[in-house]
Amino acid sequence: MSLPEALLLLTAGFFAGLVGFVTGLASLVSYPALLAVGLPPVAANVTNTVALVGVGAGALANSGRDVFSYHRRRLVVWALCSIAGGLIGAVILLVAPADSFAAIVPFLVALAALALLLQPRIRALARGGDAPRAFAVTLLAVSVYGGYFGAGAGVMFLAAMLLFTSESIVLASIMKSFLLGLSNLVAAVYFAISGPVHWLPALVMGAGALVGGYAGPPVVRRVPADLLRWTIAAAGFGLAMWLWVSR
Repeated sequence: MSLPEALLLLTAGFFAGLVGFVTGLASLVSYPALLAVGLPPVAANVTNTVALVGVGAGALANSGRDVFSYHRRRLVVWALCSIAGGLIGAVILLVAPADSFAAIVPFLVALAALALLLQPRIRALARGGDAPRAFAVTLLAVSVYGGYFGAGAGVMFLAAMLLFTSESIVLASIMKSFLLGLSNLVAAVYFAISGPVHWLPALVMGAGALVGGYAGPPVVRRVPADLLRWTIAAAGFGLAMWLWVSR
């Protein structure tokens, strides 16, 4: 890996941490960077999952008090759902043929970008209510997707938590970083044992992601949410088109 490639991955990791805290679309920043340095799609996805463990770790370091003071029983059940889902998704990724991943990933990226565009409307539909069991089932499904690919999983998580619980968007964002961080961590452990992880790119990007995740909570409050949302959505649609054309 050359010095320019290392700087690209370090920078991409940092901005993935920032973007991921608010939008849940960290992979739309980090995954293209791994493709740009020459990793094939499945190896880039596996390496990306390992690198983005740093996002959750950094964010948790800046919001751990809110997480661990939450309703303990719900937190334990939801954490188990995240762990199980992340492992299932990771297994599916490595069992499925590489060609099938290359065929489906453009649609997953486009779906993530569309989910980001619809995020305000989804939030507007939330009218309180509290259905923790329904959220647990949805969280399991989102975590499976997160373990398989993950771009847009954070947006899906936020939508589900706002629809099925009465929590605020601020707490939902904090819980997103923690719970999806768990599914990402268990998938990363599985990939480290069984997957084609490229460790040097993963460590370089992970270092940037750790700093970006830690800086995320205070920094993103100063960035206009609509500007960030539209920019990342446009990048997502562009990435999906590029992946489709270059298959």
